[in-house]
Amino acid sequence: MTREDFGLEANEPETTAYNPVVKIMEMSKDERPRERAIAHGIGSLTTAELLAIILRTGQPGLPVTDLCRQLMSDNENSLLRLERRSRSELMLTKGIGSAKALQVEAMMEVMRRYRQESIDNLTKQLPAVSASAAIYERMRYRIANLDHEEVWIILLNRSNRIIKEFRTTTGSSVASVFDIKMILKRALLENAESLVMCHNHPSGSLRPSVQDDNITQKLSTACKTMDLRMLDHVIVTTDGYYSYNDQGRMI
Repeated sequence: MTREDFGLEANEPETTAYNPVVKIMEMSKDERPRERAIAHGIGSLTTAELLAIILRTGQPGLPVTDLCRQLMSDNENSLLRLERRSRSELMLTKGIGSAKALQVEAMMEVMRRYRQESIDNLTKQLPAVSASAAIYERMRYRIANLDHEEVWIILLNRSNRIIKEFRTTTGSSVASVFDIKMILKRALLENAESLVMCHNHPSGSLRPSVQDDNITQKLSTACKTMDLRMLDHVIVTTDGYYSYNDQGRMI
C-alpha cells in the first residue's frame, strides 16, 4: 500500500500528535461541511464546501475548507474555469498535490458523464434528435468548454434516434486531418440512415470559418454518394450554437 492509497499526497504528512493533518471532524462545528450537510441537506453547502467533503484533508495549518475556498477563488469561483485546468495548473494552488488534483479531475469527469445521460438511459431507449437545440444540449457539456477543437459525429437510425457517437478529429488543425472515408465507413458499419456533425469553437465565436464551410460541403456531398443524409453541422460554444441547417446552409 502507498500513501496515496490512503488519500495522502506523496509529500503530505500523516496525522501525528506533533504534526496533525487538519480533517473535517477536527474543525469547529460551524466549519464541518459533512455535519452541516447532514443537518441542513447537501444543497446547503457552497461549492468549496462540497469540494472539501471530496478532498477530505488539508495541510498543517490549512484546513481543507480554506484550501477549497482558495482553489475556487483561483478559478474565479467558476466550475467551468476549474474544468479547463490541467493537472499542473490545479497544483499551482497551495495544498493541491497530484492526488488531490486527480480527485478534482475525477469529480469533473463524473459531472460530464452525468450531464451526458438522459431519462432514455433508464428506459434503455435510444435518445432521439429532433432539432439543432437537442444536438446542442447533448454536446455542449462534452465539448463546449474544451481548450482545443474536437469534431464529433452522431449517427442516427431511420427514426432519428442516436445509435452511435464518436470523436473523429481533435486538435488545432482540424481541417487537415478530417477523415471523410473513416466517417462513412463507421456510418455504414452501424447501418446509419443519417448523421450530424458537431464541433466546438474554443474562442467562443459562433461564426463558421471558411474551413468549416469546406468540411461541411465535402462531408455532405460524400454522404449523398453513399445514400446517407447529413442533417446538420452544429458549432458548439459555452454561450450558444450555430446550426447550418437552421440557417438553410445544408446542401
